[in-house]
Order: sequence, then C-alpha cells, then structure tokens
Amino acid sequence: AVGMRLKSATIQTVEEALRKGEILRTHVMRPTWHLVAAEDIRWMLKLSARRIKSANDSFAKGYNLEITDELYAKSYNLLEKILCGNKSLTKQEIAEHFCCSGILVEADNHRMTRFMVRAEQEGIVCSGEDKGGKYTYALLEERVPPVPEITKDEALARLARSYFRSHAPAVLQDFIWWSGLPVSEAKQAIYLIESELTAEQWNGQTWYVHEACRTRGKVSGRLHLLPSYDEYLLGYKDRTDVLPLEHYPKAFTNNGLFFPIVLHNGQVIGNWDKSEKKKSVDLKYSWFRQVADMDEETLERERQKFARFLGK
Repeated sequence: AVGMRLKSATIQTVEEALRKGEILRTHVMRPTWHLVAAEDIRWMLKLSARRIKSANDSFAKGYNLEITDELYAKSYNLLEKILCGNKSLTKQEIAEHFCCSGILVEADNHRMTRFMVRAEQEGIVCSGEDKGGKYTYALLEERVPPVPEITKDEALARLARSYFRSHAPAVLQDFIWWSGLPVSEAKQAIYLIESELTAEQWNGQTWYVHEACRTRGKVSGRLHLLPSYDEYLLGYKDRTDVLPLEHYPKAFTNNGLFFPIVLHNGQVIGNWDKSEKKKSVDLKYSWFRQVADMDEETLERERQKFARFLGK
C-alpha cells in the first residue's frame, strides 16, 4: 500500500523506512494499527489519545481486563528502564520483564496488548526495529527527534488537509469515519481549511475537493492490484460509488477484515491472491464481474510490477 504510492519503491525501501523510524506503526485515530510519518506522530496522538483510551477502557470492563492507574504508572517506568538506550523489544520479551517485576502474574497477551496500547497513547513507546520478522517497541523520545508543538486547531487543519488532498472527493461522514474525530471536531477541521476546499452538492450531499487534487484528465485502461486494508476502500464510510453493495462481502467482512482487490478504471471488479515462490510470483483472481477491455497482457504487466516490488 505504501510502495505503490511511490514512484519506484521496493519492499526494501519501505522496510528501511520502518527500520530507521521514518515510518512508525502504532495505534492512532479510529483506533487501529496505522503507519504514520514520524514527524506526525506526536500531534496525531494528541488528537486521538483520549478517545482511544476511553474506548479501550470501555472494552476492558466487559472482558475483566481492567488495569489500575497505579499499575499503568509502574509499567511506564519499567518500559523506560528496559528500552532505554535505543533498544527494541518484542511484546513477548517485554512480557517477561513485566512478569519478573510483578506487573503481570503470568504472560497474558490480552493484558499485554492493553499495557502497550496505553503506553503508545501516552507517547512512551512506538514501533522499533523488527526482530526476525516480529514487531517490536522502542521509546518514542529516542526514536523520533523532537519537533515544535502545534495547537489543537493546527493539528485538526493538518489532518483535514492530509485527508482531503488524498481522498477527495469525499463527504463529512467519510472524514469522520476515517479520522475517528467527533462530529464537532471534524466540522471544525473542515472549517479551518475551508479556503483550500471546493464544496459541490451532489446526490443530496456536500462533497469536498481540495485545491491540490487533480480534477482534469482521462483515466482509462488502468488496473491496480490493491492490498488488503487499502485506503481506497478503507478511507470512506460509503464505498458504493466504486463497489456495488452486493459485492461488499467479497471485499470485506462485517467484523472488519479487508481482502486484496483488483481495481479497474476506478471500480473494484475482483479479488486477487499471491502464491510466492523463490524466484517468481504467481497470482490468482476471483472476479465479481467481467469487463470488456480486460486482457492477459494488462494482468501480466501488473503482476510484473508487483514482482519487482517484492524483488522477484
């Protein structure tokens, strides 16, 4: 998803950015896992941390996963101690320290997730360098150089600008869904960049287009193999403009699982899956509908592009 939005990225390019901490993997916004540019992590956390903590606390009450503020404070101190010196540890390694210190009685993945998500929201940890393909945590203050603080209005404007520059045309409800912001804050964010937006009425809704968006030009014969959880679908509340309602279950499930999709001239027309070998990549397709100008040559061109990204 990141690589295909760059001019000539390979998977090594993206992995190197993650290794260096130029891109961070953390819980933010809705909340769920996101990849965030390092320079944006602090102001984005400030916008969403309170809501994420509240949502997680509400969830915990129903599953006997409640944790006291005193225990959270103890966990923060231990994290700063064991990660100090630019160390990166997996959740399993951190759990061992938590057990030894008495924070956990035994290794408990659900409670460890609660501890680590809360530490993310407090700006204590973020993603570290991968260890053997396993995700790790590192101290945010050591991983990301300090940047000047900005006001809440400046943060709201930045978030709205980022969204509408990359997702327009979109409506208010799309932005609310994507950002996780309350309605009042989402409206305020749009108001703050109003001079950069063109508002158009269509189909009973107000659609916003950012001034930086391309609004002219012909797009035809274009095919893209989009990965699961791609912004093309995930970035909008209503996806019926590119995917008929009857095909929703083929692209994603009710409990939030999104599948790789084939995009043709802006429309989702099928799924794809890969069978990766040492020196090649084979793809399988499942079509929602047939299109007139689809051919094997076009599919092969996209397969080769994906193989080059993987270094095959």
